[in-house]
Amino acid sequence: FFFLRCWQQMWMALCCVLGRVTRLAPPTRLAAPVLSASRPALHGHAAAARAPLRLIRSMADDAAALEELPTVDENGQPLSKNALKKLLKARQIAEKKAKKAAEAAGRGGGGSAPASGSVESGSGSDGGPEEAVAPWRFSDLGVVMSAERRPDFAPAAVAQLGVPGGPGPGDEVVVRGRLATVRGKGSSAFLVVRAGSLHTVQAVFFRDASYPRQSKEMLSALQSLTEESVVEVEGRLQPAEVLSCSQDGVEIAISKVRLVSAAAPKLPFEIEDAARSEAEVDASEHTDRPLPRIGQELRLNNRWVDLRVPANSAILRVKASVCALFRESLGAQGFLEIQTPKLVAGESEGGADVFRTDYFGTPACLAQSPQLYKQMAIASDFDRVFEVGPVFRAENSNTRRHLCEFVGLDMEMSLGYHYDEVIEVLHAMFVHIFDGLETRCAPELAAVRAQFPSDKPRCAERPTVVHWEEAEEMLAEDGAEAPPGLSDLSTAQERRLGELVAAKYGVDLYFLDRFPAAARPFYTMPAPDDPDYSNSYDIFLRGEEICSGAQRIHDPSMLEEAIAAKGVAVGPALSTYIESMRYGMPPHGGAGIGLERLVFLYLNLDNVRKASMFPRDPNRCSP
Repeated sequence: FFFLRCWQQMWMALCCVLGRVTRLAPPTRLAAPVLSASRPALHGHAAAARAPLRLIRSMADDAAALEELPTVDENGQPLSKNALKKLLKARQIAEKKAKKAAEAAGRGGGGSAPASGSVESGSGSDGGPEEAVAPWRFSDLGVVMSAERRPDFAPAAVAQLGVPGGPGPGDEVVVRGRLATVRGKGSSAFLVVRAGSLHTVQAVFFRDASYPRQSKEMLSALQSLTEESVVEVEGRLQPAEVLSCSQDGVEIAISKVRLVSAAAPKLPFEIEDAARSEAEVDASEHTDRPLPRIGQELRLNNRWVDLRVPANSAILRVKASVCALFRESLGAQGFLEIQTPKLVAGESEGGADVFRTDYFGTPACLAQSPQLYKQMAIASDFDRVFEVGPVFRAENSNTRRHLCEFVGLDMEMSLGYHYDEVIEVLHAMFVHIFDGLETRCAPELAAVRAQFPSDKPRCAERPTVVHWEEAEEMLAEDGAEAPPGLSDLSTAQERRLGELVAAKYGVDLYFLDRFPAAARPFYTMPAPDDPDYSNSYDIFLRGEEICSGAQRIHDPSMLEEAIAAKGVAVGPALSTYIESMRYGMPPHGGAGIGLERLVFLYLNLDNVRKASMFPRDPNRCSP
């Protein structure tokens, strides 16, 4: 304690002596320069002359502060020099914080505290000089738990940035999306924000010499973000040439970045790798840097990531447009949309390929199609009906075009005297869908075709109808595939016939009618001139079947005979179906289209699973 008191008195004496010296110096030499980013620091003799004065003043302040500190601890023991220094440092920090709070209050502050993980202004952690509040900031929103409402939150659509009618250079915007890429080098950071998988915009941040410490912290925060994280970016649009982004004429000068949801550092696969075409991957195999090939199983096991790939996202958007155009076309032609049961008593249409289940102690199955109920709707005087709904097929087919669950686009209509009336309605519908996709989905089709090249399918103004007998002649003359006779077409025969029809008629969409009766379901109306054939048809696109239809038997006696001839057991579902015919049934026909197969063939994809959000096949029931 004695030595400590001596040390304090020596400090005070030295400070007094030096204080007299400073009072004798000219006032102009004591004026400390105001340092700012726009005014360079003093150099040479002037700076050297002022350095001792600043040191002396600091020493005097420390001595005065030491006088006010306690010299013993709570047990009455003298405090060590290190303990006194710690107490002094803690007091200085507390005083500095109080000073900052007072200054903020004087400026009319009182805003909310920075979010967790935010880059905030103020003195550095090393106790360095304090910076003014920077005009930009980074923050982590944490978990958004609906703790507050933000009526003013109205993010701009990335697709509208820099286009006529949308925000342009000079406008302040907020966008929310995924961080597609982040590049940082030294004093800059470049972020690419992706919204809706198809649209991207670049956001930039550069080191600001006026805020060196905060700039460094901001750059560090931005460069540490992981790809695929969800972020909000706020800033001013400025002209730029960014060829790698969809919005290639503007970029965002960052003022605020908010992390909404962080992605894990390691993705199952890179979006960039999954977005390459097969041709590009194949071409790289003979180079010194072959590109990775992302397998189908890996993609489907992580489908939520796979669907962020621009082409895959666009496929599902095209699929949604097909449904909308299907509804639009049939609605304009006087059809009513219906919803039919998917739990059916017994075995649905009598086939073996059904998913069976227990329905409160009685056997039931998942509907193979809405066929029976569509016809009952006609018996109920709904003249024209359609449905968009799930279809279940327990077929153990592991091919590129089969699924165990898919979406059915079904239609049924009463007819006058000939099933060609149904074919004409269907053809008009397909023309409407094809034309609508090309005009309404141009960006989506461009994204898909960049990875999976294709052209718009060709179809004639009027239906192209090939009769079964003509198809057999074409196959026989070609010789590549034998004619099917009275059996159904094989896959190879379908594809070859599609090539022959395309060469002869110049179309990719055609109707093949008068199918052999043996290859059709029991409810198919036989041909009036030959019972070996039927009033039925399939529709083919690019050489593969997308639709099956027919005129239906509407006489109950004829229907019962057909059921017996096929050896189908009459269960609860079929008995009510037959009963619906007994009270007057108009002649009618219809068709069922597989939505995923239609999209798969229209876009010329390599596998129907790409057209299903979460596909179901014999080997996959998750995710």
